Amino acid sequence: MIDAAGFGEAFVHRTGHSIDRELHGSGPHLDSYETLDDRHLMPGVGFSIEPGIYLPGELGVRSEVNMYWALTGPVVTPADPQTELITRAP
Repeated sequence: MIDAAGFGEAFVHRTGHSIDRELHGSGPHLDSYETLDDRHLMPGVGFSIEPGIYLPGELGVRSEVNMYWALTGPVVTPADPQTELITRAP
């Protein structure tokens, strides 16, 4: 989808990684951007989904959703989405 919209070259942030109770990004990545990991997600695993597009000197946009794989399937955490926009001046 990102490539089809013309932003493939600007897609320089990975699509996700593991999250545990103590550390954000403590384990394997969920894509093959830097390293290939093809293990299956198992119940009890926390992970992020966070594609990002960065246009040097212009702007960067990244969307992050955190997930927990429960015995009943994936759960978005927190359940309520963030609504405020956080910006950082150059």
